[in-house]
Amino acid sequence: MNSIFRQRSNDDFELSEKDFTKVAGILHRETGIFLPPSKRALVQSRLAKRVRMLGQPSISEYVKLIAGNDGTNELPNLISALTTNVTKFFREPHHFDDLRDNVLPRLVTAARAGGVIRLWSAGCSTGEEAYSLAFTILDVCPDVENLDVRILATDIDESALRRAREGQYTASEMKFVPEHIRRRFFTRSGSGETETWSVPPSARKLIAFRKLNLTAKWPFRGGFDAIFCRNVAIYFDEPTRQSLWVRFSQLQRRANDRLYIGHSERITGRAAGLYKPTGCATAYARLPARLPTSRATGPVGVWGNA
Repeated sequence: MNSIFRQRSNDDFELSEKDFTKVAGILHRETGIFLPPSKRALVQSRLAKRVRMLGQPSISEYVKLIAGNDGTNELPNLISALTTNVTKFFREPHHFDDLRDNVLPRLVTAARAGGVIRLWSAGCSTGEEAYSLAFTILDVCPDVENLDVRILATDIDESALRRAREGQYTASEMKFVPEHIRRRFFTRSGSGETETWSVPPSARKLIAFRKLNLTAKWPFRGGFDAIFCRNVAIYFDEPTRQSLWVRFSQLQRRANDRLYIGHSERITGRAAGLYKPTGCATAYARLPARLPTSRATGPVGVWGNA
C-alpha cells in the first residue's frame, strides 16, 4: 500500500533506547538538563505529540532530524516539548514573605538614597514568579517608579517567555493570587472560559524577560540582591548544580544577598561555604566575599525594553 495511505502503527511512536540516549544527550548538551532512563516513557509521550504536529512518519525519523545538520531550527521546539513549565503565582509563599519582611525594607531604604535594586527570576517559565516579585515590591514600595529597581526574568523556553511577556492569565492560574493583590493590580476581562486577568503596566515595566540558558555564558556580571532559582536545578546532574550555585555566588558578593531555591533542593559543593541558611526554608544568605562587587546594571541587551 502506498505509504501516504498507510495507517501509522504504535511502533511509529515508540522511542527506542538508542534514540532516547540521543535525545537525552542533545538536551543535556543544549540545556544542562539530565534525563535518566526512567524518563523514557515521558519523553516518548511528549515527542509523539511533536511528531504528529509535524507530520513526521515516526519518532525515529524525528530523532534523525534533530540529530542532523538540518535540526538546528527544531531544537527550540524540542526543548519546549521536554522542559517542565509548572509554576504558579506566589509559589512557596514563605519566600515572598522573607523578601518582603527581611530583605526589601533595607534595599528600598538604600534605593531611596540613590542605590539600585536588582532581582533575578532564573527559570521564570510563564512569568508568574517574576510578576509575584513585582507585586511584592509594589506592595512594599508604592513609589518604585521613582527608584532604580529592575527584575531580570529568564528562561530557556521561548514559548514560555512569549506567554510571560503577554502578562495575561486564566481564572485557574489566578487562584493562588492573594485577594488584595488581585483587587489592587489586575484587570479582569471576559467571563467563564474566556475570563482573563491582565498584569498592569506598573508591574510589567519592572521586568525584563530574556531567553537564557543557565549552563551557557551569561551576558552580565552582577550583582543581584536576590536570585530566585526554584525547582530548576533538580533537573540538572550534580556537577551542573554545583557549578550553578558557584556562578550565582559570583553575582552575589555582598553579605546577606539572598538565594531562594526549591523546597527539595540544597546548596552543595564549594558554594555551600559561601551561603548560610536563614530562618526561612531554602532561603540562603550570602556570606561576605573578600572583594566587593558593583551593582552593575548590565548591558542594554539584558535591561532594555522587554
